[in-house]
Amino acid sequence: MIEHFWKDKYPAGIAAEIDPDEFPNVQTVLKQSCQRFADKPAFSNFGKTLTYGELYVLSGQFAAWLQQHTDLQPGDRIAVQLPNVLQYPVAVFGALRAGLIVVNTNPLYTAREMEHQFKDSGAKALVCLANMAHLAEKVVPKTAVKHVIVTEVADLLPPIKRLLINSVIKYVKKMVPAYHLPQAVRFNDALAKGRGQTVVEVSPAADDVAVLQYTGGTTGVAKGAMLTHRNLVANMLQCRALMGANLKEGCEILITPLPLYHIYAFTFHCMAMMLIGNHNVLISNPRDLPAVVKELRKWKFSGFVGLNTLFVALCNHEGFRGLDFSALKVTLSGGMALQLSVAERWKAVTGCAICEGYGMTETSPVATVNPVQAIQIGTIGIPVPSTLCKVIDDSGAELPLGEVGELCVKGPQVMKGYWQREEATAEILDDQGWLKTGDIALIQPDGYMRIVDRKKDMILVSGFNVYPNEIEDVLAGLPGVVQCAAIGIPDEKSGELIKVFLVLKPGTTLTKEQVTEHMRANLTGYKVARQIEFRDSLPTTNVGKILRRELRDEELKKLGIKKSA
Repeated sequence: MIEHFWKDKYPAGIAAEIDPDEFPNVQTVLKQSCQRFADKPAFSNFGKTLTYGELYVLSGQFAAWLQQHTDLQPGDRIAVQLPNVLQYPVAVFGALRAGLIVVNTNPLYTAREMEHQFKDSGAKALVCLANMAHLAEKVVPKTAVKHVIVTEVADLLPPIKRLLINSVIKYVKKMVPAYHLPQAVRFNDALAKGRGQTVVEVSPAADDVAVLQYTGGTTGVAKGAMLTHRNLVANMLQCRALMGANLKEGCEILITPLPLYHIYAFTFHCMAMMLIGNHNVLISNPRDLPAVVKELRKWKFSGFVGLNTLFVALCNHEGFRGLDFSALKVTLSGGMALQLSVAERWKAVTGCAICEGYGMTETSPVATVNPVQAIQIGTIGIPVPSTLCKVIDDSGAELPLGEVGELCVKGPQVMKGYWQREEATAEILDDQGWLKTGDIALIQPDGYMRIVDRKKDMILVSGFNVYPNEIEDVLAGLPGVVQCAAIGIPDEKSGELIKVFLVLKPGTTLTKEQVTEHMRANLTGYKVARQIEFRDSLPTTNVGKILRRELRDEELKKLGIKKSA
């Protein structure tokens, strides 16, 4: 039934199918777009703009250096740990052209988190910002990483501006701790050595892995989702199919405040917008709202990609409310649930409605979206072309329209599986290609879908997945901690906030400040709990498993919210 249900649910002008084999790999799309849009702007940051032609030249220099000056081979993994700077697309596309598999890495990771990801992926190379190089110094000797490329924020800017900005960051703001990495190569030196050298353009098969994108799925330690060239090409084409009538090729200016290392921004800005030759304005620090507003004032932007938390912050900023939004025609939301009040306020401030979508790292990520011309606020829209969705009960049986069950997705953008984790792959992906999302949803008769709840205990903080097991493992390392649990509590600003509960050994003295300090030393900032509670005991099953859901229901009751299903 479900195979035929979606065919007539697309607005006029949007095809229900795409051809995921239109391009054999990402490199082919890049080459074609960089030739076709050679003189069009691709990425801008700190007042410097790279055209598509310049992007192709620079990525070629980096690819040539990787091929001629390292022992890296096609299929080897390279970790890219950069914020939104011009070096990011140059490094990523250069690595892909050299046949390497890109491992996107959060530059805010602690040494512990970096070590896990580098070891698990078997990364042999690392591109990192100088600001994080002191952590790389600690981690690299424990991993298979042999080649380290270090860059500073302004390395691709004109000489005087580069010197000024890099000096301010290093010496005035003191944001670059001292580090010692004798084997490290400066990014600009690598480009210089690659200049004029021949790139042996690698042509991977469609089913070869292009990116390892780490996620915890719904539980447990971070796993690498294997996203193939076909997965990424399919998602580019799916985004183009749904956005094509609203985003013209080579004409649009897209604001890019979300980090490119996150799959949402990576696929949309580096992949889909590259396919249609549009211009991405990189925001390096979206938390600095005055700087964001100052940057936005420079552009007649037509597209904005964000999430609920950012929309709230911007609408509360007086300078943002005074901007010129006359060119803005598309606003996309994903990564976390869009609140109705926020959508209404954004529309009132900017005059542009928000299109909410849905996806997972495992779906490259876009699985569903509200078509711009037919938005239903409060829904996640309809499946992108060539994608099927269904909801199932606990036995795996498909449920009728309007009934609540676990959302499953099937399409060419669904990952190949988890890197070196066959059991985890089998748990989420069946032999028919259906991916269990872990989210509870319903499908309306018109094909639009609503997310009702999450099946597991994953916490969603400002669009980032946080996994209780990881937090609890860190807390368990504190002397005197007998039991601990982490849960998510609804929060107006971040979607959810983290609360932790601890049971201590009798006689142990531990303060909330000490707990917070320990978490900050071992976890990225958004994973640090904002609320801490000490208890004499925690609710458990008869075999001693802590009942997080019971703790969550207690907190919901305090807030006057009904228990979750």
